[in-house]
Amino acid sequence: MNNTRDIQNSNQNHRLLPHHRLRVYGMAVEMLVLVRDAQVRDVKLRDEALRAAKGACLNIAEGAARVTRADKARAFTIARGEIVEACAALEIAALLDSARKEDAERVAKLADGIVAILTRLIR
Repeated sequence: MNNTRDIQNSNQNHRLLPHHRLRVYGMAVEMLVLVRDAQVRDVKLRDEALRAAKGACLNIAEGAARVTRADKARAFTIARGEIVEACAALEIAALLDSARKEDAERVAKLADGIVAILTRLIR
């Protein structure tokens, strides 16, 4: 699977797991692909952005699978922090001319929507 559509199509065909039912999971996967495709030249910032974007996807999946409201909120809170961290890494990379400003803006716009949804899921 090379892009977001492949992942989303796969998810639509196999909606067996709880995270596949969450729109925010698909958005986080889309953000992961955007972060990867941004081709941040600063090795440490690229690693940080990718690690955080991956962590966000995994924590959203974990939160979706949890049963109690408190467990869900904990995982979604961590995911929200990871989304913001990935976005900040790209913003900093763009500020330092290690990434394109357009890529950072695209990620920030998507991150804003993800954070809004996760905030509602946490409450």
